[in-house]
Amino acid sequence: MSNTATTLAAPKQASYVQSLLILGVLYFMLGFITWVNATLIPFLQLSCQLTIAEALLVTFASYLGYFFLAIPSSFIIKKTGFKNGMAYSLVIIAAGCLIFIPAANTRNFGLFLTGLFIQGMGMSLLQTASNPYVSIIGPIESAAKRISIMGICNKIAGTISPLILASIVLKDAEVLETKIKATTDAVVKSGLLDNLASRVILPYIVLAVILVGLAVAINRSSLPEIDTDNKSVDNEGKTVTDSRSSIFQYPYLLLGALCIFMYVGVEVMAGDVIGTYGRELGMSLDKTKYFTTFTLAAMLVGYVVGIITIPKYLSQDMSLRICAILGILFTACAFMTSGYVAVTFIALLGLANSLMWPAIFPLAIEKLGSFTKLGSAFLIMGIVGGGVLPQIFSRLYNPESFIYVQGMDFRHAFLYCMIPGYLYILYYALAGHKVGKR
Repeated sequence: MSNTATTLAAPKQASYVQSLLILGVLYFMLGFITWVNATLIPFLQLSCQLTIAEALLVTFASYLGYFFLAIPSSFIIKKTGFKNGMAYSLVIIAAGCLIFIPAANTRNFGLFLTGLFIQGMGMSLLQTASNPYVSIIGPIESAAKRISIMGICNKIAGTISPLILASIVLKDAEVLETKIKATTDAVVKSGLLDNLASRVILPYIVLAVILVGLAVAINRSSLPEIDTDNKSVDNEGKTVTDSRSSIFQYPYLLLGALCIFMYVGVEVMAGDVIGTYGRELGMSLDKTKYFTTFTLAAMLVGYVVGIITIPKYLSQDMSLRICAILGILFTACAFMTSGYVAVTFIALLGLANSLMWPAIFPLAIEKLGSFTKLGSAFLIMGIVGGGVLPQIFSRLYNPESFIYVQGMDFRHAFLYCMIPGYLYILYYALAGHKVGKR
């Protein structure tokens, strides 16, 4: 009898492990595509001769795709299932990568933004499918641990992607920048900028090929489907009934969507804007192009801590409280210091941000039952905060902006964007995730 039980249990465990491996690959690619934007910001600022506010439209365009396709994504997944939804998302992201070819050939910033927007739509579909899948595939109380594992895959990719792309597209960037500024001949200058822009073509062709190949592999994989349409599960894994008939009757979900908005905003500020912050402090492009890697390395440390401590030593809401408090402290320290010390504190925000997504997402979709796919889409819409907050930051200290505040510098702008975000995340950790939860 014991042998029979062991034999029957083995395939189930293998399926679970295999599913996590497949999801790990998806999260790796998601991180790679997402965090190369940190390199694209200075690259496009130089090659397309942009202001800081214009260059930060890179994040805005990418995250705007999340906002517009999030709700449709839930209906797409309802029709296709989780697995096919993930495969289709990779093809959409690949299409966005290929748009970089004509964009680079014409040095057309609008086309670059179009490609980024399409990538964002694909990533929206991927996130809408993969995040609830990771949360639901095992016990809900350990969902943060599984998402932390996925986060490690995501941030390992995010740590290396700026290094890889920067070594290709921003090679000898400081020398090239000096040469471009010194050139008075319009034809020569245009030739230098065209050669610089063309550097991005090959990396994005390679990315597109890999993404399509991975989509085919996912489609043919044995990744199991999960039924979320007819049940709701509590923290003990027991099925519960809920008579609510509308997604808007789950206030903790709606508050969670705003929490995701704030979280992704501060995460992108710490990861993508750290280079801009260093440049404003007078540091060279050859140095600042690698700063994002430091932030993501700090996030990796946080994910490892999460895997060890959640749920054995820390609950998901407690880990969120600790991270929000660290975010407030590190932001204040960055404001009160200067030079590399300030940059170090911004990089340490990666540690503060690390366990936020793994905690917020499962807290917000818990007990949604048949509304899980749509609830996930609401949360994915919140990712647009990653595009909005950098835009607010860049315009607060720009004298030509309509929201410019007299005497505001980049340090104050960073502080005023970050502290409210972390305070709201702290509120959600303390009370917001309980509002309306039965």
